[in-house]
Amino acid sequence: MDGAVRTGASVMGRRMFDLGEQSWPENAPFHTPVHVVTHHRRDPWERPGGTTFHFVTDGIESALDQARAAAGDRDVRIAGGGETILQYLNAGLVDEFTLALSPVLLGAGTRLFEGIDTSRVELEQIRSEPSERVTHLTYAVRPRIRA
Repeated sequence: MDGAVRTGASVMGRRMFDLGEQSWPENAPFHTPVHVVTHHRRDPWERPGGTTFHFVTDGIESALDQARAAAGDRDVRIAGGGETILQYLNAGLVDEFTLALSPVLLGAGTRLFEGIDTSRVELEQIRSEPSERVTHLTYAVRPRIRA
Protein backbone atom coordinates (compact mmCIF):
# COMPACT_ATOMS: atom_id res chain seq x y z
CA MET A 1 0.00 0.00 0.00
CA ASP A 2 1.30 3.47 -0.89
CA GLY A 3 2.71 5.50 2.04
CA ALA A 4 0.36 8.42 1.41
CA VAL A 5 -2.64 6.08 1.50
CA ARG A 6 -1.44 4.49 4.77
CA THR A 7 -0.89 7.88 6.44
CA GLY A 8 -3.69 9.02 8.72
CA ALA A 9 -1.88 11.97 10.36
CA SER A 10 1.50 13.69 10.28
CA VAL A 11 3.86 15.38 12.74
CA MET A 12 6.38 18.07 11.84
CA GLY A 13 8.59 20.61 13.53
CA ARG A 14 7.96 24.33 13.57
CA ARG A 15 10.78 25.18 11.15
CA MET A 16 9.43 22.80 8.51
CA PHE A 17 5.97 24.29 9.01
CA ASP A 18 7.33 27.85 8.69
CA LEU A 19 9.12 26.99 5.43
CA GLY A 20 6.09 25.20 4.03
CA GLU A 21 3.56 27.80 5.09
CA GLN A 22 5.17 30.21 2.64
CA SER A 23 5.38 27.79 -0.29
CA TRP A 24 2.51 25.30 -0.02
CA PRO A 25 -0.45 25.97 -2.23
CA GLU A 26 -3.72 26.90 -0.52
CA ASN A 27 -4.62 23.21 -0.73
CA ALA A 28 -1.72 21.96 1.46
CA PRO A 29 -0.27 18.61 0.31
CA PHE A 30 -1.06 16.48 3.39
CA HIS A 31 -4.85 15.94 3.27
CA THR A 32 -4.78 14.68 6.88
CA PRO A 33 -4.35 16.33 10.29
CA VAL A 34 -0.80 17.65 10.87
CA HIS A 35 0.54 18.17 14.40
CA VAL A 36 3.26 20.84 14.56
CA VAL A 37 5.71 20.59 17.48
CA THR A 38 6.34 24.16 18.62
CA HIS A 39 6.86 26.45 21.60
CA HIS A 40 4.41 29.01 20.17
CA ARG A 41 0.68 28.71 20.80
CA ARG A 42 -1.52 29.14 17.76
CA ASP A 43 -5.09 28.24 16.87
CA PRO A 44 -5.58 25.31 14.48
CA TRP A 45 -5.22 26.32 10.83
CA GLU A 46 -7.61 24.57 8.47
CA ARG A 47 -6.78 24.38 4.77
CA PRO A 48 -8.90 23.19 1.84
CA GLY A 49 -8.53 19.52 0.96
CA GLY A 50 -8.56 18.07 4.47
CA THR A 51 -5.36 19.43 6.03
CA THR A 52 -5.69 21.00 9.47
CA PHE A 53 -2.53 22.08 11.28
CA HIS A 54 -2.65 21.63 15.07
CA PHE A 55 0.06 23.35 17.12
CA VAL A 56 1.36 21.23 20.01
CA THR A 57 3.33 23.00 22.74
CA ASP A 58 3.81 20.17 25.24
CA GLY A 59 6.46 18.04 23.52
CA ILE A 60 7.06 15.35 20.94
CA GLU A 61 5.30 12.59 22.88
CA SER A 62 2.11 14.65 23.13
CA ALA A 63 2.25 15.47 19.41
CA LEU A 64 2.65 11.76 18.62
CA ASP A 65 -0.22 10.78 20.95
CA GLN A 66 -2.51 13.34 19.31
CA ALA A 67 -1.47 12.23 15.82
CA ARG A 68 -2.06 8.56 16.70
CA ALA A 69 -5.55 9.39 17.96
CA ALA A 70 -6.29 11.32 14.75
CA ALA A 71 -4.84 8.57 12.50
CA GLY A 72 -6.97 5.76 13.94
CA ASP A 73 -5.75 2.50 12.39
CA ARG A 74 -3.54 4.26 9.83
CA ASP A 75 0.13 5.28 10.12
CA VAL A 76 1.55 8.46 11.61
CA ARG A 77 4.18 10.11 9.42
CA ILE A 78 6.94 12.17 11.03
CA ALA A 79 7.39 14.56 8.12
CA GLY A 80 10.40 16.50 9.39
CA GLY A 81 12.42 18.56 9.66
CA GLY A 82 15.66 16.89 10.49
CA GLU A 83 15.86 17.96 14.15
CA THR A 84 12.32 16.77 14.81
CA ILE A 85 13.01 13.38 13.21
CA LEU A 86 16.23 13.12 15.24
CA GLN A 87 14.31 13.74 18.49
CA TYR A 88 11.84 10.97 17.65
CA LEU A 89 14.61 8.53 16.63
CA ASN A 90 16.62 9.15 19.80
CA ALA A 91 13.48 8.78 21.94
CA GLY A 92 12.85 5.33 20.41
CA LEU A 93 9.54 6.45 18.89
CA VAL A 94 10.19 5.53 15.23
CA ASP A 95 9.63 1.98 14.00
CA GLU A 96 10.17 2.55 10.26
CA PHE A 97 11.21 5.37 7.98
CA THR A 98 11.60 6.03 4.28
CA LEU A 99 14.25 8.23 2.71
CA ALA A 100 13.49 9.77 -0.66
CA LEU A 101 16.90 9.90 -2.34
CA SER A 102 16.97 12.31 -5.26
CA PRO A 103 20.53 13.12 -6.32
CA VAL A 104 21.25 16.83 -6.54
CA LEU A 105 24.80 18.12 -6.56
CA LEU A 106 24.89 20.93 -4.02
CA GLY A 107 28.48 20.77 -2.87
CA ALA A 108 27.55 20.98 0.81
CA GLY A 109 24.78 20.16 3.19
CA THR A 110 23.73 18.88 6.57
CA ARG A 111 24.74 15.37 7.58
CA LEU A 112 21.60 13.29 7.53
CA PHE A 113 22.10 11.36 10.76
CA GLU A 114 24.19 13.84 12.74
CA GLY A 115 23.30 13.47 16.42
CA ILE A 116 21.71 10.00 16.34
CA ASP A 117 22.49 7.93 19.41
CA THR A 118 24.11 5.04 17.55
CA SER A 119 24.51 3.10 20.78
CA ARG A 120 20.71 2.70 20.86
CA VAL A 121 19.59 2.66 17.21
CA GLU A 122 20.21 0.11 14.48
CA LEU A 123 18.79 0.30 10.94
CA GLU A 124 17.69 -2.63 8.79
CA GLN A 125 16.90 -1.93 5.14
CA ILE A 126 13.59 -3.58 4.29
CA ARG A 127 12.71 -2.10 0.92
CA SER A 128 14.19 -0.17 -2.02
CA GLU A 129 11.95 1.32 -4.71
CA PRO A 130 13.87 2.97 -7.56
CA SER A 131 12.25 5.20 -10.15
CA GLU A 132 13.49 7.62 -12.81
CA ARG A 133 14.05 10.60 -10.47
CA VAL A 134 14.02 9.25 -6.93
CA THR A 135 14.80 6.09 -5.00
CA HIS A 136 12.78 5.37 -1.86
CA LEU A 137 14.77 3.49 0.78
CA THR A 138 12.75 2.08 3.69
CA TYR A 139 14.39 1.03 6.94
CA ALA A 140 13.13 -0.66 10.08
CA VAL A 141 14.46 0.99 13.23
CA ARG A 142 15.58 -1.60 15.76
CA PRO A 143 16.99 -1.19 19.25
CA ARG A 144 20.69 -1.99 19.22
CA ILE A 145 21.36 -5.24 21.06
CA ARG A 146 24.29 -4.86 23.41
CA ALA A 147 26.55 -7.89 23.76
